[in-house]
Amino acid sequence: MTPPALQPRVALVLLVLGCAAFAALAADLLLQGPVTRADAGLSASLYRLARPAVTTVMIGVSELHGTRVVLAMAALAAVLLAWRRQTAWLAPLALCVPGGMLLNFAVKQVFQRARPAIDGAIEIGSYGFPSGHTAGATVWWGFVLVWLFANRAGTWERLAVTLLAVGMVVLTALSRVWLGAHFLSDVLAAAAEGTAWVALCFLVLGRRIVAPARQ
Repeated sequence: MTPPALQPRVALVLLVLGCAAFAALAADLLLQGPVTRADAGLSASLYRLARPAVTTVMIGVSELHGTRVVLAMAALAAVLLAWRRQTAWLAPLALCVPGGMLLNFAVKQVFQRARPAIDGAIEIGSYGFPSGHTAGATVWWGFVLVWLFANRAGTWERLAVTLLAVGMVVLTALSRVWLGAHFLSDVLAAAAEGTAWVALCFLVLGRRIVAPARQ
């Protein structure tokens, strides 16, 4: 019998941890706690350390996980899943990625936090908490990891993609702070939110997925 895409206990733990981390950061923001008080100084200090070569890399990583690119990758994944006749994965994909990004947009409207005000940094008109790029990276790579593990990839393949996924989320989060687009708490909250959302999606829909036997 094929196991569910994400074991319910694992999904539940990730959901609880993600929600707890997000709640703690949200409370810190509303109460102007220690993380929020340290945000401005940390963002300004990191921005001053920026070097052109590193900044170029950070811009590339950031753009790779912008809304349009993440949605394009999700659309391509949907085509590939349909081609592989894994249509049961299409609903979780749609819920995880576009759904997670819509959730992030809605949460931004609730908190309405201004972005860092740093001379020379990029100016963006939308709100900052939580980071959309980091949330997009988290839900996209989270879905990829669940799909990979459910399809019984080899140990080394799993390890490689896990390191890639974690690295991409961390680099995306770092890039948003590095470029002066977000505070540290913005990107941490986005990663927590995205993790909780992916876990919730697979708690709701995961048991409907039947992974094909490995050829």
